[in-house]
Formats: sequence, structure tokens, C-alpha cells
Amino acid sequence: MPLAAVWVVTYWILGHGVAAAIPAAYEVVSLAALAWFLKTKRYRFFRTSQLSLMLLLPFLLQWSLGGFVSSSAVMVWAFVAPMGALAFAGTRQAVPWFAAFALLTVLSGVFDAAGVTRPVHMTPGVVTTFFVLNVAGVAVVVYGTLVYFVRERERAMAALDEQHRLLKVEQDKSERLLLNVLPKAIAARLREEHGVIADAFTEATVLFADLVGFTELAGRLDPDALVAVLNRLFSAFDALAEERGLEKIKTIGDSYMVAGGIPEPRPDHAEAVADMALAMLHEVRDVAEDTGFRLAVRIGIDTGPVIAGVIGTRKFTYDLWGDTVNTASRMESHGVAGEIQVTERAYRRLHHRFRFDPREPIHVKGKGMMRTYLLVASLPAEAPPQAEGAVGGAHASIHDHG
Repeated sequence: MPLAAVWVVTYWILGHGVAAAIPAAYEVVSLAALAWFLKTKRYRFFRTSQLSLMLLLPFLLQWSLGGFVSSSAVMVWAFVAPMGALAFAGTRQAVPWFAAFALLTVLSGVFDAAGVTRPVHMTPGVVTTFFVLNVAGVAVVVYGTLVYFVRERERAMAALDEQHRLLKVEQDKSERLLLNVLPKAIAARLREEHGVIADAFTEATVLFADLVGFTELAGRLDPDALVAVLNRLFSAFDALAEERGLEKIKTIGDSYMVAGGIPEPRPDHAEAVADMALAMLHEVRDVAEDTGFRLAVRIGIDTGPVIAGVIGTRKFTYDLWGDTVNTASRMESHGVAGEIQVTERAYRRLHHRFRFDPREPIHVKGKGMMRTYLLVASLPAEAPPQAEGAVGGAHASIHDHG
């Protein structure tokens, strides 16, 4: 609008009233459209009116001055219309505006060639001056429009990047929470699959551990101290499981369950679980010495087929089922405080790597009489395999429980 005012004054001084009236009309209509926009907030109407004026009036001005040369190609101002449509309306909406500009440009050329328009008298100096003003003015407006567009795009991209960053932070939090609940492989399947997630494993090793006398200790400790001790122990157990690539299944009260060979099968699952069981005994002893509490753990292990899957839709969990799970639980509940009791099939799997003390057959609820073994220690790498049924030295004399 400031540039149009310059054109009005200039053409009026040069004695071209019709040419002066055209930019003057742009000024009046634009002021009215702007006032209407401020009142109604109808931006689309304001945008369309401006693009229409910018497209048509430069061509009308050129025709009134008699053609390309005498008007100093004032129609180049009309190029602001498709550029404005591109920046403020979008690529699809800009196509018709550019087509209209091209059509009017061709039509102006036809008018000039056919002599339809009559050139007004302009001195060469004025014509040249207006050429410079027209080209420079359009360049400034187009450049300014593009600068605005690019800045807005950069601002939008920066905001989008920030949203992506915040979303990534939230996704990472959700991922960590999910991995605290489910194994990594199962979490990946849960994101991609719909329906029941369940797998059968022909062989896995399950460990149950229970803190002996913890209920009595809970009656003597305040809640903060009780939870602190339990958290220290179970956090240490978690670290042991992670170091050995085992999968923590769950904790129930002061009981802890871990498994090897699921959800990813591995040939050394039994050895890894047995090694963790021995390390758990050391952790409990260390905590007992540090705190002065009488703490002991009873551990049971079995090896065999299991079924694993995700159950529930709220507070869902990855759990195990099958006779192996039940038997491992019985090994714990029928075990000895401070010891690791394993089934005969677990012993057969492990006796070449670990030292065991056999127990007399015991009656196990739901299983009847069972032959079990107490895991004592790992064997040195150069040591020969322990013979089946062999007693592990003087340590066996304290385990003559029926």
C-alpha cells in the first residue's frame, strides 16, 4: 500500500489520471478489506481480495498506459499474487493464481502485437526509472514474502523438532517402564502383535527364592526399614539376573522368581540359574552381616518344559506355567534355610559343573516322594564331573533331613 501511494502521486504529477486512479482504487479497496478483516477475523476473504487486486490491477495499469514498454512492464507486480498464494494458501491453491498470471501475461502480449493498446507519452528517463522501480519493488516484495515464509517454516520445524524431542523422551520413559514389566523380546512383540502372546519351551530352568523369617522381621521393623532391606536384596538379585542374561519373572511379597532359557532359548540356562542361586546366598549373607538382621533364603530349582505368556490387559505380566514351575516352587517350600534344593532332573543337567549333596527322598506335596539334591558350589574348571549320587564331603552331614 505505501508503494501504491507512490504510484498514485507519480502518475498524477505526470498527468495520467486513469493510471493514477488504478493504484488509488487499490488503496481504497485494501483499506476497506483490512477493516473488514479486523472486524470479522475472516482471513480467507481478506487473503482472496488481496490476491485478486494484486493480480488484476497491474495488468489494468499496463493496458491503460499502452503496453509493456510505455508502462515499464508494470505487470510484473502481478507476480506477487501467485507468490502470495504459494506462501499463504499452499501449493495446490497457488496453481490457479499462477495460471491466471500466465494467461494475462500472454493476453498482454497479444494486445501489444495487435496494437489494441495505445502507448501514452513517456520520456525515456521516466520509462527507465519506472523499469527500475518495478523490478526492484517486485523483487523486494517477493523476497520479503519468501523470508517471512522461510522464517515461519523454520519456526514450525523448530517447534516440531521440540515436539519430537519431547515425544522421544516420553517414548523412552514408556519403553523403560515396559521393559521393567516385560522381557525385551516380548515387549517388541507386544508392540507389533495383537492377541494372545504365548510360547511353549521344551526346556527351561526356574528358580524360586523365599526369605526365611521375613514375616517375623516385618513385625519388628518400621515400614521404611523393612522396604529398604527388601529393596536392597531384590535389587541385588535383579543385578545378578541381568549379569547372567536371566529373566526375572516376578516378586510376591518376600518371594523372588527368575528363569533361564526364556523368552530366548539358550543351551546353558540351567548353569546360569545355578550360578545365580549361589550368588544369591552370598548376597543374603552380606546383607545380614551389614544390617545385623537374621536373614536366610530358601531356594528351589527345577529344569523342564514350561509355557510362557502375557496375561491381563491392565497391570499385565509375563508369567510361566507348567509342572516345572510348580516343582521348582515345591523345591523352595520344602527346602532348607540357607540352601539351594534342586530336582533330580536339574541335578543330572548340572552335576558336571557343580557340587551337590544328596538328600534322603522327601515327600513333596502333590508329587509324592522325590529324590532331591542341595547345590553346594561350582566345580573348578579342571575338576572331573561329580559322580551321580556322590556325597559332597563333610558338608553333607548337616543335611540328613527326611
